[in-house]
Order: sequence, then C-alpha cells, then structure tokens
Amino acid sequence: MTQTPTARPMDGTAPARRITEESAEAAAELRRRTGTAPCLATVLVGEDPASVTYVRMKRARCRKAGIESRHIALPASVTTAELVETVTALSQDPSVHGILLQHPVGPHIDERAAFEAIAPEKDVDGVTTHSFAAMSFGLPGFVSCTPGGIMRLLDAYGVEPAGKRAVVVGRSAILGKPAGMLLLARDATVTYCHSRTADLAAAVREADILIAAVGRPRFLTGADIKPGAVVIDAGYNEGNVGDVDFESAAARASLITPVPGGVGPMTIAVLLAQTVEAAGRQLSTAA
Repeated sequence: MTQTPTARPMDGTAPARRITEESAEAAAELRRRTGTAPCLATVLVGEDPASVTYVRMKRARCRKAGIESRHIALPASVTTAELVETVTALSQDPSVHGILLQHPVGPHIDERAAFEAIAPEKDVDGVTTHSFAAMSFGLPGFVSCTPGGIMRLLDAYGVEPAGKRAVVVGRSAILGKPAGMLLLARDATVTYCHSRTADLAAAVREADILIAAVGRPRFLTGADIKPGAVVIDAGYNEGNVGDVDFESAAARASLITPVPGGVGPMTIAVLLAQTVEAAGRQLSTAA
C-alpha cells in the first residue's frame, strides 16, 4: 500500500536565491569600492558529464552574482604534479580570489595533494585540512559548501540542532565529517555512521536530524526514519535520485529535502557567498 507523504519539503531554491542576491549586492559594492570584481577559478579534470554540468551551473550562477569566472579545463591524463602546479599557480595569482577544484579528479591522481595546493584564503569550497581544522575549532575560515548549505537550510526552516540527536550517514572529508562537526558546534549530539556500522537501521531510527551522505541510491527508507525526524538528503545519484527513498521517508519525517532542489542549490549559494567574502578579505589586505 502506498504511503501518503506527510513531510513538508525543504525547498532549497528560495533560500539559495536570497543568499545569491545578497552575494550579488556584496560583489557590486566591492567592485564599486575597489574597482575589482570577485573572481572564482574553476578547475576541471577530464570530461565527466556530471562534473561538466556542475561546473557549467556554478559558472552561470557566478555571472548572475557579478562574480567573474575563470575556467581551466585539464585532460583526464593530467598527472598529480601537473594538477598541483596548476592549482599552485592560481593560489599565487592575486587576480583570483577563490579556487574550486571539481571532484572527482580521477583515480590516478592524489586528490588530497591537489586540494592542499589551494591557499587557505582561497579555499572557498572548504576542502583543505586547514579549512576543516578552522571549522572544527570555530576559527575564521571557509566551511565545506555542502555542509555549510545544509546548516543554512536548517536555519531557513527553523530547525534548531541544539539538544537534538543528529545522525550522519557517510564520513567523506568534504561532506559527512564536516557536516557532523558543524552540527556538533551547534550543540547537537552527533553520531557518525558508515559502511561498517553495526545495526545501521537502529542508529538511524534514533535521529532527530538525519544527514544522508552515503552515495547509494535510495539507501535509507521510511522504515529507518524516526517519526517527525528532519531528513536531509545530500546524495545525488544517476536518475535524479538521492540516498533516501523519498516517498517512504516523507510518510514519517516532518521535513525532508527533495532531490534535486534541496541541498544542491544551497551548496552553490554558499560557494558564491564565500567567494565574495574571500575577495573582500584579500582586497582589503592588498589595500
């Protein structure tokens, strides 16, 4: 029998639009004051269709927000050393204020080495160990964009993490781990789950706030959802499918993000906001 959805969808497009509009205003003011527009450099390795689409979307949003976009397309055969050299050159270029290295970059490349070539002040995607440490300790820096977008989405829908039990399914360095740290900083009690978690379903059923970031289509179902939980689906799989079975989960959750249209727009909005912030810091220092 088909379950009737009761959860309210957490649409990310409206709050993302507000963030982008604010970023556009800040970018225009920065340009008026300094004569320089914020500039985001995007680096793409190979021609993976999903990555090409993501980068195209991000560049289009940059234009709408008054952010200049510089694109560097590298062949799939690029070596780690060549990629690091490219990223290092961008880090040293004063006309570039933010750097986005689109991932994945290919199994033959040391992705971490490439990320670490990004100067901390230009790490607007929040992928370096410096950014993770600063975020974890509550120090100035840039957060990973998807986790940062998730937190802003929770705020937009009036979800207060303090005192809640949050369960993060997934432990990637740029999604699962930082999402948990940001929730912890907001006084949630955080549990990380992963492929070796014993009785995963039991852990998930304890979640007041569930972050699904495992990268497997419809991996979590309604049977695993605590009634009234807030479900954030940060997965995106082939066929516009998330990591959560939306229909069955929506019958038990109070709030749930759709895929697409939930977390994705917020990720890009945070990237734009942090690029403008990075430009402001750098141009102020240069002055």
